[in-house]
Amino acid sequence: MFKITIRIIPLLVLLLLAGVKQASAQGVSAYFGLGSATDSATTSPGCSPKFIFDEVTGNCEAAPTMGGVFGVIGADFMIKPHFGVNAEYSFRFAQASYLPDAGLNARPGFYDFNAVYQPTSGDKRIVPVLEGGIGGSRLPLYFNQQSCATSSICVNSSQVVATSNHFQLHGAVGVKLYVKSNIFIKPQFDLHWVKNLNQQYGSDFVPQYTISVGYTFGRH
Repeated sequence: MFKITIRIIPLLVLLLLAGVKQASAQGVSAYFGLGSATDSATTSPGCSPKFIFDEVTGNCEAAPTMGGVFGVIGADFMIKPHFGVNAEYSFRFAQASYLPDAGLNARPGFYDFNAVYQPTSGDKRIVPVLEGGIGGSRLPLYFNQQSCATSSICVNSSQVVATSNHFQLHGAVGVKLYVKSNIFIKPQFDLHWVKNLNQQYGSDFVPQYTISVGYTFGRH
């Protein structure tokens, strides 16, 4: 179910773009950006503060924190001049060390479907954007190993061994700054509330900061 939902998001973006001619009166925007999402270290019962229980080794080891470079891809479809809908997917570009003693890495991602409110008209150069909606979080764990045929020929392999899926509530505040008639830069602050994420990280709340570049179709 979660894998299917994640795959639907890029498809939804393509469908929105395919309907640009029909929707040009309202406005369709697509964007891609970079940023980071952060969370602190959790503590497992029976372990020292900020240590997590490793079920593979049977020991407690230093708990991971969330961070690093995240990408975000999304699209807005304005049904009315001030109201619309939105789909977003944010993901960590590279795997991060999660339980190094067990050889496990993690690559968190978030997807959400939102209602969008733009308090000013879409033809302005500065357009504030408010988002609110629901979605999910996906945390796959990768087992990494290296096999060597000789001392100089080695192959690294990575395999998903477990995935943790969570429901999330999402809210965001951003602004589209139009540098050209249709091209915008969009700084945005997101807040994800992810149910039971504190089992893997320190908090259910995950703040995210991104800057995106996008294009609005049908804008004059």
